[in-house]
Amino acid sequence: MSNRLEGKRVFVTQSADYMGPAISSLFSAEGAEVSSKKDPVPMGSKFTDYVSGQENIDILVANLAHDPCNSPVAEITDDNWQGLFDTMVHPLMHLIRHFAPIMAERGEGKIVAITSAASLKGLPGSTAYCAARGAQNAFIRATGLEFGPANVQINAVAQNYVSNPAYFPDDLVATERFQKHLQRNVPVGRVARSEESAELALFLASDKSDFIVGQVIPFAGGWVTTT
Repeated sequence: MSNRLEGKRVFVTQSADYMGPAISSLFSAEGAEVSSKKDPVPMGSKFTDYVSGQENIDILVANLAHDPCNSPVAEITDDNWQGLFDTMVHPLMHLIRHFAPIMAERGEGKIVAITSAASLKGLPGSTAYCAARGAQNAFIRATGLEFGPANVQINAVAQNYVSNPAYFPDDLVATERFQKHLQRNVPVGRVARSEESAELALFLASDKSDFIVGQVIPFAGGWVTTT
């Protein structure tokens, strides 16, 4: 093992969900000291407790997930809309607002958000989810440019069709209907392994990515190829 993150201190949010398990495992194997929280990022006074003791991290992995809440626009409920933004958008802002200035003052740092390619292409019937993921991606682009001059690189892995318990569990992927869907919509014709996405996150968290700033990088097997 190359120990690409030897000695780095990493904080992974919502670590039991979405890409949390794969990223935590790979980063640990690469020599990082990984600290994580399994629960979704809370707001208000509880946010301070959530990030307490993490001020000296080198790398933040903002791994945030919520059920897509699929429905036509006319059937979007206020609770579902608010829930998506409360779980994915507002926490991302709070995390970056908290950690990026600390990293900037220190003169270095990495923030990797695990978002989605859904908003890069658009998914009818998942408009609320696309809106929330789109807000995440826009925030990453802007904050990446703001903190780039301070040697803090902020980027996102915008993924789709990646094996994970939140959106593409094994039992769904194995169905004949889904396999036919893959052949029609994903040029590579398969779902990515979770460790493949984790490798991209690792690169963005490493010292090899210092020239990458404010990027939302599609990772979707060719389902979408541009931002």
